[in-house]
Amino acid sequence: MQIKNFTFQELPFSPLFQTYTSNFGALTDFYQTSPFDKEAVAAAAGSPGVDDRAAKVQALRDFNTSLGLGGQALQNIDQLDQPDALAIVTGQQLGLYGGPVFTMYKALTAIHLARQWQERLQCPVVPVFWLADEDHDYEEIQAVQVLNGEGVDSFSLPSSQKIYPPVSELDLPQKIGDLQQRLQKSLIDTDFSDNLWELLNSCYQPGVTFGQSFAQLLSQIFAKHGLVLAGSNHPAIKKQTGKVLTEAVKKQKSIRQALAMQSQKLGQLFHQQVTLYDSHLFYLDTEEGRIKINHKNGQWQTDTGKNWTTDELVAAIDDAPELFSPDVFLRPVLQDHLLPTLGYVGGPGEIAYYGQMKTFYSCFGKTMPVIFPRLSATFVEPAINRIFHELPFALPDYNQRIEDLESAYVKQAEQVDIEELFAQWKQQIQQVSVSTIRSIATVDETLEGAAKKTQAHYFNELNVLKGKTYRAAKQHKSIQINRIHRIHRHFFPQRNLQERELSGICYANKFGLDIWDCLLKSLDEAEHFDQHKLIYL
Repeated sequence: MQIKNFTFQELPFSPLFQTYTSNFGALTDFYQTSPFDKEAVAAAAGSPGVDDRAAKVQALRDFNTSLGLGGQALQNIDQLDQPDALAIVTGQQLGLYGGPVFTMYKALTAIHLARQWQERLQCPVVPVFWLADEDHDYEEIQAVQVLNGEGVDSFSLPSSQKIYPPVSELDLPQKIGDLQQRLQKSLIDTDFSDNLWELLNSCYQPGVTFGQSFAQLLSQIFAKHGLVLAGSNHPAIKKQTGKVLTEAVKKQKSIRQALAMQSQKLGQLFHQQVTLYDSHLFYLDTEEGRIKINHKNGQWQTDTGKNWTTDELVAAIDDAPELFSPDVFLRPVLQDHLLPTLGYVGGPGEIAYYGQMKTFYSCFGKTMPVIFPRLSATFVEPAINRIFHELPFALPDYNQRIEDLESAYVKQAEQVDIEELFAQWKQQIQQVSVSTIRSIATVDETLEGAAKKTQAHYFNELNVLKGKTYRAAKQHKSIQINRIHRIHRHFFPQRNLQERELSGICYANKFGLDIWDCLLKSLDEAEHFDQHKLIYL
């Protein structure tokens, strides 16, 4: 496995993310610590701290045990009990079969950075994957996409409910078996397929929840590397983090002002990733699902008729924290309340909304952790690499519409005018032949006719050759256009980056389940992920 760097500047990433990875100094109003400055990160390592560490570590232990996880991951939880232990955290929605391949990249980045900073700081640094187990957007996790010979195949579980509880609590339907069969037929059969399907079938079974399935898959792949799982949809963790929810209620006004000012400032320069609301809480209703709590005129209410004063809501959270859930802004603070977070590993979108949060953290008496960019990569399969260099396009060119790529290639290919080429050739022969035939006639007049026949025969042969040249050019053009389509599908499936669109099982099926171990091993020890990677398989 060979890895080469490629600049983010030429790929479809936001200006904010491109600036973050190339000129962090321009963004110090929005982020606390440069992830690319070793001294700054080391200094930040002295600030994370958690109250009642033993109780929170026990809650984390209970969470992992409830999912049936163990091994090196549980040993790393014990490490967190040490007073100087730190965590590198990442997280993602509970996508079917792991979701897009960048989920695997996030886990790998957290593991790699934890090892890197444990070596530098000489203290325990534990990689933690935060499951988005309170998210209720079922439509975003119900499908899996893979690449076949013709394009992207998408396989979705049916939508059977209008109102969803947190998706982690949903049971996988019986139709998961049908989906597995269709998905398996779409993927080519390889020497690694049996092992892959043994793993997937062991994790994804009817009646098992999305949360359990996703957790089991991550654990099977990464527990040996010490990846600890966390999430907020668990009674013990709710008990340990309820304080963050009550603070969000008590400090609603100052929180709103802090987010509004920072978001406006960021939006003027780049873009505002997340829309602001006056509340950052959801209520978990057994009948209505996860519903937004709104704040208006000093009152807290849901669209389903639940109402609280501020004091009543604080009391309700204290009494039953399991009935309340954080939004996208509050989740990181809750996460950092539970864990001694040195840094969070995020993708471009997450880094964007963290840019809205620097002063938000101070409302809770906290400092924003280091925000590390995750590994961003494109797999280059051997068959694609062989044909890639035969075409006149660079990687970023394949982000165009396929029609535009075809037009650009045809225009370039037609720079050789076959008709004009053969016309000139005939003209040159004609010019030479006139004097040559005349010279032959002076030797013997009866040979003039034979000489002209020879010329005509030669022209006929040129016409035959011209036809063959046209056919060869057409065939070559067709082959190359097919190759353009193929490369386009691999690098930018559905006009999107490979890492955002395709499931990691595509590559585990072709190259083995140890592809993630090999990738982890291939990363440079000092890597800080400030460039996109081309991974040659």
